[in-house]
Amino acid sequence: MKEGPRSSDSSGCRAVLLDALGTLVQLEPPWPLLRRRLAVRHGIEIPEARAKEAMLAEFAYYRSHHREGFDERSLEDLRRRCAEVVRDRLPELRDLPAEAVKELLLDSLRFIPFRDAAPVLGALRAAGLRTAVVSNWDCSLPGVLAGIGLGGAVDAVVTSAEVGVEKPEPAIFQAALERIGRLPEEAVFVGDSLETDVLGARAAGIRAALLDRAAASDGLEIERIFSLAEVPRLASVATLDP
Repeated sequence: MKEGPRSSDSSGCRAVLLDALGTLVQLEPPWPLLRRRLAVRHGIEIPEARAKEAMLAEFAYYRSHHREGFDERSLEDLRRRCAEVVRDRLPELRDLPAEAVKELLLDSLRFIPFRDAAPVLGALRAAGLRTAVVSNWDCSLPGVLAGIGLGGAVDAVVTSAEVGVEKPEPAIFQAALERIGRLPEEAVFVGDSLETDVLGARAAGIRAALLDRAAASDGLEIERIFSLAEVPRLASVATLDP
């Protein structure tokens, strides 16, 4: 898919919106953690291939249902159902209490920030730009970001579960702009998905750049960066008056 390039003029940039997973944070492969916790806590040994299959099934279920976790109560129900997906794929877990399976699942999901995340968020704040995370996630994302040291570095966290629509729908980008008090033409969006992030942001009238960490998107006529360290250049923060 190709689109014509947009103007790179960022003289009016006053805000940066960023995706979460794949952009600011990454998920460690959870199946080795699941196997380890099963063995240590419950003495249950399973092959890594089957643990991976179970977690991938849970990922697929979560992607389809994550918007149902919009508050504390609904989030707990969503997590219980996700744990049931894992149990269904691993009959060895059938005698474990539902709460134990849910704890195993949650303890196997370990998010860590990319090394360039905190420095660039600090640079954007020092330059006087407003920042927001815009993500297809349940309502737990603010807590996840706080737990890895990024929560206080952004001005807003907007999730699809909270807004009721998900990227690439323009409404979630518009909600983020409203939260930080900025107009589409004053913002740039950075994310690692062409269709979900870049095209979604453009549909909302926001300039967008693809974060292509693996340099795997050659041939796409879009604005690309290869590290978050390039975001200040996109926003021309050196020319901004904080």
